[in-house]
Amino acid sequence: MPKLRHIFFLLLLLGVLWHFYGEAFQKSGFSGTIDEMKSDIEGIKENPSVALTIDTIKQEIELLWNQFSKDKQDDTPTTPVPDAPNLQQPTEQTFSVYNIEIGDTRAEVEKQLSEPKRSTLNEYGVEWVTYHENYHNFLMVAFDSSDQVAGLYTNQDLLTSTAGITFNSTRDEVLSTLDDPIKAIRKGRILYQVQDTKEYNTFLIDNNYVTIFYDIHENNTVTAIQMISAELEKEKKAFFGKPNSDLKEGLEYQLFDLTNAARVNHGLPVLSWEEPLRKTAQDHSADMAKNNYFSHENLEGKSPFDRMADDAISYRAAGENLATGQPSSIFAHEGLMNSLGHRENILKTEFESLAVGVAFNSDNQPFYTENFLMK
Repeated sequence: MPKLRHIFFLLLLLGVLWHFYGEAFQKSGFSGTIDEMKSDIEGIKENPSVALTIDTIKQEIELLWNQFSKDKQDDTPTTPVPDAPNLQQPTEQTFSVYNIEIGDTRAEVEKQLSEPKRSTLNEYGVEWVTYHENYHNFLMVAFDSSDQVAGLYTNQDLLTSTAGITFNSTRDEVLSTLDDPIKAIRKGRILYQVQDTKEYNTFLIDNNYVTIFYDIHENNTVTAIQMISAELEKEKKAFFGKPNSDLKEGLEYQLFDLTNAARVNHGLPVLSWEEPLRKTAQDHSADMAKNNYFSHENLEGKSPFDRMADDAISYRAAGENLATGQPSSIFAHEGLMNSLGHRENILKTEFESLAVGVAFNSDNQPFYTENFLMK
């Protein structure tokens, strides 16, 4: 009897799929469908960004079958969620992240946190030291040459503030509580304007540049915070960091970590790093940077999926996010999360792995390519 039920459901599913996709099958065979979503990222400058995802008909059948079949059990081991940290109000400054403030020593941080998971170069010429417990309680800390905290970032609910700002605060509440956000940052003789994109504001507080990001898809509530000391900001001489192989690798791994931290926020499993796919992502970023274009389709007319096929990458479903013009992976990621198509790729339950590729053009502007897979 159970087998008959399964056969019935399978026939029903095939009938539904034929109803919606029969014409496509007749025209192109079992090649699947492509759903393309486009949107823009607005950063300090106008920044274009595009998302693309493909689901094969085989995937749709399997996903629907798994939904109705009770015989298939999820045997993925669950990772225990760590206890929520005991957060205290900051004692020296307006904001703290996981009880850490700008100016704390490395020794104080190491006493508070577990061993770091990763250290990678950022656009300020120092390293983001990443701490988390399987991407829970995620934060990044930057230390200056004196081993004092000069930068902090988190996109999880680890923020405390003497001003009463939390991750439940809205953009309107932030703006009504803090002094006016800054309009520009000077780098040498150049004044870089900070546009009001509605997605973030930057404030000068306690001699720190505090950028508060908002989630436009969740009632404009606070979704992340970055704090950079004025001294560290001053050492960065231009809008973009100085390119080298270490910064390239740093931006790649930072975007990967940020993506997983966001998935954990939404109750999703973390993605694994897909090393064979990294070359595909890097090559596309390098091609765009060198030839001054921004598109999923390269100058030879090849799609992301053509490029994956050229690199012998196999998959059941794949997606690609692109970004450029942002000075860091943090700004790129937060912009992608506010763009619905990109957000859907980042938060797609079925995706299992990710590779990121970064390249710089002649103006030191980074190009970011995220490639997602379900095998």
